[in-house]
Formats: sequence, C-alpha cells, structure tokens
Amino acid sequence: MNETEKREARQRLSEYASRYLKPSKGGFYCCPACNSGTHSGSKSDGAFSIDKRNPEKWHCFSCGAGGDIFDLIGIVEGISSQGEQFKRAAELFGIGNTRTQGGGSYQSAVKDFSSQQPASPTKQPQQYRQPAADRSAQEQDEPETDYTEFFLKAHNDITKTDYAAQRGLTEYTINLFNIGYCASWKHPKTKDNSKVPYTPRLIIPTSKFSYIARDTRPDELITEEGKKFTKQKAGKVHIFNFRAILTGEKPIFITEGEIDAISLVEAGAAAFATGSTANINKLMEQIDNLPHKDIIRQPLIIAMDNDQAGEKAAAQLESEFIKAGICFYRADSNKLYLGCKDANAALIQDKEALKEQITAAELAALEVWAKRQYDYINENSAQAAMQDFINGIRTKAATKAISTGFKELDLQLSGDSSDGGLFEGLYIIGAISSLGKTTLVLQIADQIAAAGNDVLIFSLEMARDELIAKSISRHTIQEVLSGGGDIRNAKTTRGITSLARWKKYNQKEIETINNAMAAYNSYANHIFIFEGIGDYSADTIRSKVEKHIAITGNTPVIIVDYIQILAPQSDKLTDKQAIDKSVLELKRISRDFKAAVIGISSFNRNNYSEAVNMAAFKESGAIEYSSDVLIGLQLVGAGEKNFDADKAKKENPRKIELRILKNRNGQTGGRVYFEYYALFNFFRPSVKDFDSETNEPPTKGAKVV
Repeated sequence: MNETEKREARQRLSEYASRYLKPSKGGFYCCPACNSGTHSGSKSDGAFSIDKRNPEKWHCFSCGAGGDIFDLIGIVEGISSQGEQFKRAAELFGIGNTRTQGGGSYQSAVKDFSSQQPASPTKQPQQYRQPAADRSAQEQDEPETDYTEFFLKAHNDITKTDYAAQRGLTEYTINLFNIGYCASWKHPKTKDNSKVPYTPRLIIPTSKFSYIARDTRPDELITEEGKKFTKQKAGKVHIFNFRAILTGEKPIFITEGEIDAISLVEAGAAAFATGSTANINKLMEQIDNLPHKDIIRQPLIIAMDNDQAGEKAAAQLESEFIKAGICFYRADSNKLYLGCKDANAALIQDKEALKEQITAAELAALEVWAKRQYDYINENSAQAAMQDFINGIRTKAATKAISTGFKELDLQLSGDSSDGGLFEGLYIIGAISSLGKTTLVLQIADQIAAAGNDVLIFSLEMARDELIAKSISRHTIQEVLSGGGDIRNAKTTRGITSLARWKKYNQKEIETINNAMAAYNSYANHIFIFEGIGDYSADTIRSKVEKHIAITGNTPVIIVDYIQILAPQSDKLTDKQAIDKSVLELKRISRDFKAAVIGISSFNRNNYSEAVNMAAFKESGAIEYSSDVLIGLQLVGAGEKNFDADKAKKENPRKIELRILKNRNGQTGGRVYFEYYALFNFFRPSVKDFDSETNEPPTKGAKVV
C-alpha cells in the first residue's frame, strides 16, 4: 500500500467505526480496547471518539488508546502485523489491488510468571522480561504495543510482594487499577545484550498500551545511579485514570504521580494523574478533545506535589483552566498532604487524617462549583433580568416617543398619534431608486430636530451641502403652499446652490429663500451631518454616537444613508455577510445607547414594479430579522395589473404609499399616504390619508392641502 492509498484508508475511519463499533451515548462508541460503554456504572458511557480537529485520528478517554484506522483494525480484528492491517484496509474499502484473507491474532512474547524464581540482581533469563515492541516495521504509524497479557500475568503475581501494602494500598484498590508485580523487569526498549540489571517492579497500567514500573527494593539496596530509574514509564504518554473526569460523581483531584492518584482513591476520593509536570499540555489536549467541556460535571481539584515543582505545575494548571473556562479549586498541598511531599506519603503516614483533608478540599471545591452555578443563574436567567425589566418599564414610562412630525406615521408606529413616534430600536426604510427615501428620512430628521431633539445623520452618499440644500428647498415649497403663493417662488436644490440663478431672482424669490434658510437655521444646532464615502463602518458610527452623548449629554436619533455602502468590518466577508454584520451592529447600537436608529436601504431591481415586500430588501437576511420596524415606500398602485412605474413617476406630485411590513411594537400592515414634490424635496401627507378601520388608500380626488 503506497502513501496515497494509506491516506485514502485513513479518511475512512468514521465509516469503519460506524460499521464495526457499537454506538454508545453522547456520540461516542464503545471502545474495543477497554470495552468502555459495554459495562454498567462508570463505564456505561463509551469513551471512544474521533478527533474533531483531525478526523483521521481516534482516541479513548477511558483507557488512553488511540491512533488511526490501521491501529483500530489491529485492535478490532486482532491483527498485529502492520502489513496485514494495510491489506485488511485495502480489502475493506477496495483500495488498490491488495487483498488478504485476514491476519492472525497478537501473540504475546511474555512467558508464564507462575514458575519463576525471585530475580537475580545481575542476570535473569530472557523469558522473564515483558515483551518489547515489534521493531521490524519502522513506519511512522506503527501501532503501540498491547500490554494486556503482560498486565494480567503481572496482576496474578501481585501476591508475591507486599510492596503495595507498604504503600498503603488495599486489595480492593489493587484490583481496581489492575496493579501487578514483575519480579524481573527491564524496560522494553533495553537491548537484549545490555548490562542493565533486571529489577523487581510494581506495575501500574496507565492504558492498554502504557504503564509505569516502580522499583520495589528498599532505598538502601538501590545504587545512586539506579535511583534515577526507580520510576520508569513504558509506552507513550497517557493521562492515568482520565476516565474519572467523565464520572461526575464527586470533585476530581489531579495529582502528579500515578500512585498519588491511586492513594487518593484508596482514601475515598476520585482522582487522575498527569504522570509528570511535563504532561500538562497533554492533559489540556485531552480535555480539548472532549465533545464539550460541560461533560465535566464536577469541579477539578488541583493537588500537585507539595514541593517547588508541584507549586509551579499547579500554577500552570490554574492558568490553563482559567483560559479554558473550567471550574476548579486549587488545594493547599501542604495542608492536604499533612505536610508530606505527596498523597502516597500522606496515606502511609495517616490515612484517616488524609480522608479528613480530602473531605475538606471536596467541600471547598463544591462551594466554588455552587458559586459558579449561582453566578451563571444570576447572569443569565430570566429571574435575574426581572429588576432590569421593571426598571426598563419605568424608564420607558418616563421617556416619550420622538415624533416623526407625521401624525399618521406616528399612529402606525406606536398606535398612538398623540404620544407616538420613534422609540429605541432599529428602523429600516427601503424603496426603489429615486422614490425619495433619503428625502423622506431627511424631512423626518428636520422635524425631529425642530422639536428640540438631536439627530446624527451619517451620509455615505450625499455631501453635507446637498442635504442642507434639500432641507432649504423643502422649506421654500412649504412657505409657498402655506401662504398660497406662487409656486415659481419655491426653489430646487440647484436653485438654492447656484449663485448664477440668484442674480435672476426677484425680490420675492430671494425673500422666500432667506426665510427658508432662517427656518432651517432655527433648528440646525440639533442636526449633525457626517460625510463618509466608503470609510464609515458601523464601528465608526458607534464611536461618533458615543462621543456625541459624552459631550452633549443628549441621546440622538441616528440616521444611516445608506446601509449597503457602509464599509465592511472585514475584507474577508462577502457582500451579504458584510451587510448582515453591519445591520447587527446597528441593532446593537440602538440597544446599547437606548436610541432610535433609522437605516435607509436600497431594493433589489426586480422589485421596481412589484408591490413592496420583505424580500425586496437587498442582499441581507439580517435586515428582515434584526430590524424592529421595517418600512417600504412604493408608488401607489405598484404591483397592480397594468401598473406603469414610469408614468407614475412623472406625476407631480407623485402619489407615494408607505407600508409597515414589520413592527415589533405596533401594528404590522399599516399604510400612510403622501404626495411627494420631488423637485422641492417635500413629502406632504394626504388629507384623510389613512382609514384606521379599513386600511384603504385615499379615495380618488381626495383634497390635498
């Protein structure tokens, strides 16, 4: 099998697991190495899972086994030869031309210990050594050695030593962790011709593929050189008894040494061990590979050795747990371990006193856990929000709506024309091009400012002078209509800004313009116009609003013209994603500053002759879902049979219908009718423009004033 074929096989891991492994709870499988998931009690939930970040790898959180599809085939089907594992994968998935009839079972090289004599300090027959890994295959993905048979034989020989009893361990705990004894042991990687002596060892399995061997000789019989090797590990690093993290029965202690975790279990605690202070990253990797951290249903208790190295490791664990959001309690190791170096020394010194300290640490950890629950409930439950809810009602009761200046529109927005209008929230107004959406919103802004409220206008398309000219133009037509004057005295924006035209105006025309300027200037101190061509994002708007409130103390109405040309907050976003994010940020601005935000939106081109609807809003689902009020403008009759949009646009004034498509705080479906003097930037509501009972448009020939 070549490398390409191996990669193809590894990608079939999930398929193989689903076909050959028994499913368990929570998206796990029953582990074929340790049978986790097939038992009752602590192993009732399977711990075998496929790595989320690398779906070509699997891992068992119970026994520590792991690897790729070839390792799994080896365990499930009893195939120890890597070449045979490759052949089996090829056969299963039709990869290449390789086929096999299957492979043989793993043959342990360990001989029966029952007939062996005590170890000689210098030499021991080869058969007394536990098996070395098969070194014939040097490929990178060589499976780990399965020590199951060695563990069984070693456990049967545990009665040949009283070392475990000397360490304070009872038969129950010895059996629980399958602790064993090997009278003559060398590390499996030791060369056969090495002069390293065989030594008696306590065997503590840390997974199916790894263990720790502790020298059982008295200290006085161990040379200074030999003291470096009194605790040796075989196999890859595995966190000892990691399955304890999944039980959820009581707080879980984390120790450095395996025998220390066993000692705490002996004293009635739940515990697992990192095996070394160097394995903290390995522990965090295994925690990170859990389906979700909430599967840890009890607080973790950091209980490293009572020395300088243990103190350093405890601090590192504390830092990692804080970053990962894991609930933990850091025990005082000196107090917990009765002044001894570690848990095993404390167990030997005074088991009952250790039990008392364990109970005290568990209670302290449970207090941390309870506080975490309390904080979560206090921050997130509806009950916790009740006072803010009540305060909000009081605040709203004391806060009047901001009138748009159009009574019928106020009525439709809030159901009360006498005290209606704009409240905190995001209002989106959309229309086809040249239908006057900017003009209408600008007129609303001026009417709000004239009532004494600040308005911030973020004009992303038109210059400040254009907007001012539009407002002054509107005032000229208002003056003419209100006084019954000559319509020729009203001026367009071009008529306002062109000095050459001023030279041709008569005294009445100039007087009308000056009066319009004075009218605008009377409230212009409440209008704040910010120009931005491609460089204003929602974050920029937030900053400007924050500054305005800080300086003036006034919460303004905020207008954005228009949403589709807001600068994206990231160059990596698509147009739709950029608009969606901008809309969400505008919604947050309305919420954070308790302000009304009005966003102007363009329409899709295919809506130019159709009746206005939610689908018309361009390139964004967030406009529909995040807005509090969604408003569409259309020519009266749009969407009806034989409607001619071009003809309707040529009318003067144009007949405009405003439709409320969505309204969280009032009635949806409401309509308001206007006559739009496009030349003079003026919207005037129709007389009897709205029948509150029938929602019918104005009757033909309705009088306009």
